[in-house]
Amino acid sequence: MARNFSHARAPAIFKPTVEKEQAEELTRRLARRAVEVITHAELAAKLAEGRPLRIKLGMDPTAPDLHLGHTITLKAMRDFQDAGHTVVFLVGDFTAAIGDPSGRSETRKPLERAQIEANAETYKRQVFKILDPQRTEIRFNSEWMDKLGLRELIRIAAHISVARLLERDDFEKRLEAEQPLFLHELLYPLIQGYDSVAIKADVELGGTDQKFNMLLGRELQRAFGQPPQVVMTFPLLEGLDGVRKMSKSLGNYVGVTEPPQEMFGKLMSISDTLMVRYYELLTEIDAAELAAIKSHAIHPMEAKKRLAAMIVQEYHGAAAAQAAREHFETRFQRREVPADVPKFKLADELWICELMKQLKFAPSTSEARRLVGQGAVRVDGQPVTDVNFRFVPGRHALLEVGKRRIARIER
Repeated sequence: MARNFSHARAPAIFKPTVEKEQAEELTRRLARRAVEVITHAELAAKLAEGRPLRIKLGMDPTAPDLHLGHTITLKAMRDFQDAGHTVVFLVGDFTAAIGDPSGRSETRKPLERAQIEANAETYKRQVFKILDPQRTEIRFNSEWMDKLGLRELIRIAAHISVARLLERDDFEKRLEAEQPLFLHELLYPLIQGYDSVAIKADVELGGTDQKFNMLLGRELQRAFGQPPQVVMTFPLLEGLDGVRKMSKSLGNYVGVTEPPQEMFGKLMSISDTLMVRYYELLTEIDAAELAAIKSHAIHPMEAKKRLAAMIVQEYHGAAAAQAAREHFETRFQRREVPADVPKFKLADELWICELMKQLKFAPSTSEARRLVGQGAVRVDGQPVTDVNFRFVPGRHALLEVGKRRIARIER
């Protein structure tokens, strides 16, 4: 596999944190984004050792793009970098060929090697939108797994019982539902755990769905005579539909390298409830402004535009964010649409499929659902991806179905 990734190591700028009070305060700061830390006391003790810790985050290159959901743990990695520690971004090119079963109700199809390599090559420039390249190690788990051999794999597997592996919630559910569970899927958490041994991780970060795999890393490190890593889990970000985890395969994602206008437009399509969660997980908004948004002291439309602009600015710069906002306001808020667009009154919110039927934009509920699924329905210029979307007069104004059916809805 051709790799253009440099294995940069942290420069010698680390200032030891040896005072107990300092270590505890730093622990609180580094854990501020986390859902769970196993354990706070262990992290404080490691920080008090006065050496740069090795912080691990692994991602399988199952798609070419990183999305906003990935940035939650990446920003936590950056917090460790800012404190002087070494972060190891692990590209799971070997494990991607297996397929991560986390949260899956069925076997994930393994990727072809060529696709894995193509996806992996895009990760460097994307992670460095957040991480400092001078203080980041980029590693691939094929470095050690390709050389391991069956004898060594059996020796590793001897440290973990089948009963322990079957404690995984998604494995349990599949067995209870009499769905197939294949041997290679049992190997996935074992290999992810061994990655922590291979890179001598002090701390591993991951989503809440990775907790089992990361705890297995602690067990394997003990078995191989290493101090067990601290495990830090982080929230999973819901996608644009507000229901399922953000995922490229589900089409409910915002990629970190998407064009500014597209990124801005996607963020404007989310619900008001999801907007608050995005503020909490993706921005550094202060408590007072967040409270104003939650109480609607700031109008939801304005709050959503602020959110979209903040995120676009983070990945594309201030000028791009301003241009994306102006484009949105010109096209969709200043109502630069045909003057003869028919107007309709709507007293209260209504299910999008029912509204389409009432306007005769769809002859049936099933056809309305099909149009939503095809991406043919837009509200205020933004695609409707959720078939359960409800049109709220006063908050929403323009409904478009396809290229020719358009209506302005008023209260």
